[in-house]
Amino acid sequence: MGRLTTHVLDTANGRPAAGLTIELYALEPGGARRHLKSIATNADGRADAPLLEGEAFKTGTYELVFQAGDYFRALGTALPDPAFIDVVPLRFGIADASAHYHVPLLVSPYSYSTYRGS
Repeated sequence: MGRLTTHVLDTANGRPAAGLTIELYALEPGGARRHLKSIATNADGRADAPLLEGEAFKTGTYELVFQAGDYFRALGTALPDPAFIDVVPLRFGIADASAHYHVPLLVSPYSYSTYRGS
């Protein structure tokens, strides 16, 4: 069975991003977003369970929205106003509903990167 997972690494502080809020959306035909769930990362910077799995894991276009600015503000990081990196939306496609899609985020107040992990 396929599944969607994620984790977040705080590259500015060299640790997992614990307590970072992530929203998951499905994109409907025509581009409308449908909210599926919101989670906060655990002490290891991961979701406690797959974000999607089983019958809920379907082909389509999805968006993960990472609340990076709120995470850094909660740590007491001095950010400019407005923050350079605040909300990080990652839009991606799931083409194979039997595969594992891992979508990690590496983030700092001034940069981020992602990739399809395993």
